[in-house]
Amino acid sequence: MSDSGKPPVDPDALSGYLDTLAREGRTATYQEAALALGLEPPQTIHRLALALEASMSEDAAAGRPLRAASVVSRVGDGLPARGFFAHARALGRYDGAETGGEARAFHTAELQVVRKHARI
Repeated sequence: MSDSGKPPVDPDALSGYLDTLAREGRTATYQEAALALGLEPPQTIHRLALALEASMSEDAAAGRPLRAASVVSRVGDGLPARGFFAHARALGRYDGAETGGEARAFHTAELQVVRKHARI
């Protein structure tokens, strides 16, 4: 169980969902992803964010693109939350701001690589 008393996000289900988004060439909001994965409150988005960070760590360790780039915020400009960029930085995959042009350029490039990799 997670700290919220709810089961953690199933990593295999999340992986499959991220692969589907990549193959379909689309993004989903955190809320859409949570619903698709059957997550229920409390702390739904927080638990999803932690699972996405774990998937980023696994992707980076395996030399894969960061599939979590396919999950974006509903609010703002269609970028992932700041935590995505902070974790990408911690993984050595990004060295820029968490908002603005640098973040947008990194996200766009990462999505392109994610989608290309999904077709291989």
